[in-house]
Amino acid sequence: MDKESVVGVASDHGGYELKEEIYQYLLDQGYQVVNLGCFDESSVDYPDYALKLGESLKEGEIDRGILVCGTGIGISIAANKIPGIRAAQCHDIYTAQMAREHNDANVLALGGRITGKNTSLRIVDIFMSTKFGEGRHKKRVEKISEIEQKYKKS
Repeated sequence: MDKESVVGVASDHGGYELKEEIYQYLLDQGYQVVNLGCFDESSVDYPDYALKLGESLKEGEIDRGILVCGTGIGISIAANKIPGIRAAQCHDIYTAQMAREHNDANVLALGGRITGKNTSLRIVDIFMSTKFGEGRHKKRVEKISEIEQKYKKS
């Protein structure tokens, strides 16, 4: 992903600290970054921030997103309810690479309470730099879109 693209970051209270680290790291790397909250460690609901980031991605306000909650599980589940969002919870650089290369993931989900800062920043690097592999993977991603369309509410 080129640094002209806009990255959105969002978290709940369990991911706040790591999200802030990622936000600053991406700025330092020269990315355009939008911090969509939360803005402190007060208790909030992760689906609200998954929705905020997902809608920003759907509206074209951001080009890719990073979500953080305590484990990365809940926030990724919530984000994946939005048609067109392919959020991948990653815990190492291999899963981040495969999420981009094979699944064309447009949202990375991390666990602020389970993945350390240095590992998380390496995961972010891989997620941001890996391109979608296309080829045989393209038809699989298209099938994901077909499932979304089948169950999309009118």
